[in-house]
Amino acid sequence: MKQRTLLREVSIKGNALHTGDAVHMTFKPAPANHGIVFKRVDLHGHPEIKPRVEFVTDLVRATTIQQGHAKIHTVEHVLSALSGCGVDNLLIEMDASEPPIMDGSAREFVKLIQQGEPVEQDAEREYFVLGETLSVSRGNSSIIALPFDGLKITCTSADDRGIHTQHLSLTIEPDTYVTQIAAARTFTIYEDIEELLKMGKIKGGSLDSAVVLKGDKIISKEPLRFADEFVRHKILDVIGDITLLGVPLKAHIVATRPGHALNAELTKQLLEKYEAWKKGGKKAPKPAAPKAEIATETTLDIRRVLDLLPHRYPFVMIDRVVALNEDELTAIKNVTINEPFFQGHYPGNPVMPGVLQVEAMAQAAGILVIRRNTTEGRTALFMSCEKVKWRKPVRPGDQLLIKARITKIRGTIACAEAECSVNGQAVSSADLMFALVDNAAMD
Repeated sequence: MKQRTLLREVSIKGNALHTGDAVHMTFKPAPANHGIVFKRVDLHGHPEIKPRVEFVTDLVRATTIQQGHAKIHTVEHVLSALSGCGVDNLLIEMDASEPPIMDGSAREFVKLIQQGEPVEQDAEREYFVLGETLSVSRGNSSIIALPFDGLKITCTSADDRGIHTQHLSLTIEPDTYVTQIAAARTFTIYEDIEELLKMGKIKGGSLDSAVVLKGDKIISKEPLRFADEFVRHKILDVIGDITLLGVPLKAHIVATRPGHALNAELTKQLLEKYEAWKKGGKKAPKPAAPKAEIATETTLDIRRVLDLLPHRYPFVMIDRVVALNEDELTAIKNVTINEPFFQGHYPGNPVMPGVLQVEAMAQAAGILVIRRNTTEGRTALFMSCEKVKWRKPVRPGDQLLIKARITKIRGTIACAEAECSVNGQAVSSADLMFALVDNAAMD
């Protein structure tokens, strides 16, 4: 795939969220391999700043970068829009230290990019293809990066009271980003506003640029743009923060209650792996194809599960398949206190994250999808989930019984419904969608 910049210069004006300053920001086309660069035209010498994780200096409710005496606050929405729209090379001139907040989403920046008209350049785009699992956890928040051919984000957003828990999984491509992510607005808890003001934050904040949560009520100038707008904005922020890697990423990011600090920690780990990958000659291992046909098998032990699934520790969510036929599958996952996620979810009250129950259902259904198709050299990629419900907590010592059933197959697209239960009681359920992809196409 070719690198992209904009065909023409475009500008936008507004007030910044945290400083409250008026700012004029201009996107200017840049040559191939230039990358994204910010330029402070209001400072002596017009210093330039590259948005890289090693230049991050502040992560309180926003991501701030600094090179020398020049700072740029709250870069995540602009970077998210550029990454989501597939723009590689751009010079961003600003006459203040923070981009305009606009409506609190990335929608206006996407409109600006579309006005500038993205165009291909001669140079090929380089990706960092993650070859191993990385993870970061802090308290009840965690973020994991897994190998994946593309950029996929699975996210669970929740507040401390559990009132606004939301979950979403999307493969991020320009069309998906523009229609499903860009318009999601930033949000805050009403009780946090006074403390943020004392910290010198949100001087330019208003209900025009954020959604405020007060108890079980939602305060905003307009209705929610999506029923799950909060988790969509969390995904928007994750995309912006991992753009600080400095190179497009291919990975599956699984995040539970993410924030800027957690996103930055993961990006630092990704940077270490990327630099090691460059030093090693940029060679990545090819995914192994399944080793045997399962069309006649009625059970699968862990060795056969590992033959069929690309997942590895600590993300294998199936221990054994105990029943298997053409349309249905029953699998088990033994939940032990040794699971790495229990260290942070939650200390003193261990509970299996709901997002990992969804992943267990997806892995079980993925095996079933492969059974119904030609298996040699193919992988079932988890595309989306709907009607996700969590009913009861799953704790150490429980045995998760996972049942999956194919509901539709059309070409390389398959749909399934799945349910997890413990001791005969349903604990979670979801409708899932998959795409069957040749391993050769993932190389």
